[in-house]
Amino acid sequence: MPSTELETRNPKLATDLKILAADIVSRAMQGGATAAECVVREGDEFSTLVRLGQVETLKESGSKSIGIRVFFGQRAASTYSSDFSREGLDRMLNSALELAKVTSEDPFAGIPEAAQLGQLSGDLDLYHEDVYSLPGAERIDYARRAEKAALDFDPRIRNSEGGSFDAATGHKVLANSHGFVGEYKRSYCSVAAVPIAQTESGAMQRDFWYSVARTLTKLDTPEHVGKIAAERTLRRLGARKVKTAKVPVVFDPLVSTSILEHIFEGINGDSVYRGASFLAGKLGQKIAGDNVNVIDDGTMPGGFGTAPFDGEGIPTRRTVVIENGVLASYLLNTYTAKKLGLHTTANAARGLAGTPGIGPGNYFLQAGAKTPRQLISEIKDGLYVTEFLGQGANLVTGDYSRGASGLWIQNGELTFPVEEITVAGNLKEIFFNITEIATDLEFRGSVASPTIRIDGLTVGGE
Repeated sequence: MPSTELETRNPKLATDLKILAADIVSRAMQGGATAAECVVREGDEFSTLVRLGQVETLKESGSKSIGIRVFFGQRAASTYSSDFSREGLDRMLNSALELAKVTSEDPFAGIPEAAQLGQLSGDLDLYHEDVYSLPGAERIDYARRAEKAALDFDPRIRNSEGGSFDAATGHKVLANSHGFVGEYKRSYCSVAAVPIAQTESGAMQRDFWYSVARTLTKLDTPEHVGKIAAERTLRRLGARKVKTAKVPVVFDPLVSTSILEHIFEGINGDSVYRGASFLAGKLGQKIAGDNVNVIDDGTMPGGFGTAPFDGEGIPTRRTVVIENGVLASYLLNTYTAKKLGLHTTANAARGLAGTPGIGPGNYFLQAGAKTPRQLISEIKDGLYVTEFLGQGANLVTGDYSRGASGLWIQNGELTFPVEEITVAGNLKEIFFNITEIATDLEFRGSVASPTIRIDGLTVGGE
């Protein structure tokens, strides 16, 4: 893998972290472990919130931490520390070695085989130094400008929960006893506004908008973010209930990701091997309509879920999860793959300690052919959901019921805002009833979905 910008800027620091991780693994093996892996993480964060033009919070921090997982045969234990002194590292390592001797055996425990390890080469466009290039005053000004644009947009915008600007960088090193040593660095920045609108009668509504990117050059202007936030807030004024009905429901992209997340929970190897998913045992079976294609791709340059390797040191890859409605793959790490008699999909996600979990790469519903406008224009009566409240999905039975708010659709137009309603159905049917998928796929995180239309749902109101 080519040198990162961190190494260019401070080669000694990057090299030192890799040497440290490899050294901890080596010392674990000398202490009697049959296998070991070490994670080192460091990062910087900046965050500011401006409310009504005044700085309300300002945070800037840096952190560095290390974790070790050791195995004695099929016994495993892990510890972590933020103390990088020799004594602190000794304590961490010795604790892990002692704990591993007394834990119970797990026949599926272990690190990946050496042949599975590796990392993607080339520039994955994950790190840009410019997220920290702005002086502090200009970072605060980003937040202030976003809020001001919202407040100035319309006299009905009378208050604000603030404008914000965030920036962060992170650096991760992973080493294990098969000789794997990998590292990568990521950057992130965002600007947001949360205005509050009020009618003459005193009724208030809030909404938000934001932009997020790996580099300042791809961040929307604060003025654009504030304007969209104001428009989204104003359209909620005068919200009312509607009568209970079974109508087509259109999910805004910010909420349609929740359906994808329910699919993720259902095809997560942890849920599957425990039998806690209604999709367990469904590989190769039809679980959604022909138009539904779900992909997990950890290799996309610049993606929020992109990395050269997963949490176990296996090169990330592109996995087709659902193909034309057929469940093609679960998402797995090494442990769950062993449990299910399958192969890892390189979706291991881990913190500093404990057994790796499962996380998405860039996980998305493939876009369709119609614009959101065309999709809405075909509906005589229906609901356009812009926000869900609380949780309400049972992954075992598939039962689904969530509080919602949004806009009512009449004769193909968004007409009036609605609130204090519920949207209910069953996930087994919902996946089949995704009748339309729009063109507006945009990544604002590692999970993304276009606007979607789902039929057969009950909107509960008066």
